[in-house]
Amino acid sequence: MIFSALARLALRSAPCRFCSTGAELKDWFHSTEIWVEATVAGLALYLFVVHTLTTSGRPFLNRDLLRDPNFVAGLVLMFFVGVIMFATLALMPTMLQQLMHYPVATAGLVIAPRGVGTMIGMFLVGRIINLVDVRLIILSGLALTTFSLYQMSEFSLGMDMQPIVVSGLVQGFGLGFVFVPLSTISFSTLPRSILTQATALFSLVRNIGSSIGIAILEALFVENTQTVHAHLIEHLRPDNPLAQAPYLLAPFRLSKTPGIAALNVEVTRQAQMVAYIDDFKLMMVIALLSAPLLLLLRKSQSANSPGPVATE
Repeated sequence: MIFSALARLALRSAPCRFCSTGAELKDWFHSTEIWVEATVAGLALYLFVVHTLTTSGRPFLNRDLLRDPNFVAGLVLMFFVGVIMFATLALMPTMLQQLMHYPVATAGLVIAPRGVGTMIGMFLVGRIINLVDVRLIILSGLALTTFSLYQMSEFSLGMDMQPIVVSGLVQGFGLGFVFVPLSTISFSTLPRSILTQATALFSLVRNIGSSIGIAILEALFVENTQTVHAHLIEHLRPDNPLAQAPYLLAPFRLSKTPGIAALNVEVTRQAQMVAYIDDFKLMMVIALLSAPLLLLLRKSQSANSPGPVATE
């Protein structure tokens, strides 16, 4: 009975940021709306690919862009950078406000050092980009970003502001080391006649990466919260001595409804923190696995010359 009560409370209090489409409630593809939207997206992608590959006139996407190994590798890297950059920004404010009860203004100030780090990183890159191999600069940026995500995977509900500020500053500094050099080397082997299209596609891929990354990580957050919650309440039983006084203090109590409700709030809070940490670990793995893509980039004579920067 206690287990079922906690489970019902968990379902009521579990975060659902996609309930408007019924995606999470209906397990994604059990939702008619999701099927319709996926079908439309699949057909649109099919028409886009066929048009790009077969048209003999002026295709929507210039095929010369896809023949350049540097640009294609840069697109893939920018996709993953978009995942890391914007998914982190989507997760951090809700974590600080909902779990750690930071006011909105305080949460913004705590996250602000990330932008300061990016600014410092870009200033420094502007001074060394003509002196150091661009690929080494990007590798250093990815290494710093990976390290910052490792720091974030060590977050806990009892921490103060310092770990958040430090990891944000390091991550911003690392991303500053990635943006400008990556756009420079990606565009360095393209003819000038298609640079405008290349810049637009570069920004588009980054935005698509951020959108997909936010959607996936938010969905994993919801799912992992419910999974971890279910594992935690398995041990909250009357026959468990650790679930009784003096180990289980007021207002938590398994014998009364208010005590069960208070206990469920805390269990959900702990489960959400674990789910956030799992998301940070996933982004750390993505940043780490992105590094080998640098082997596909080749240095050209103009690789160290500033090119278009798609950072808007």
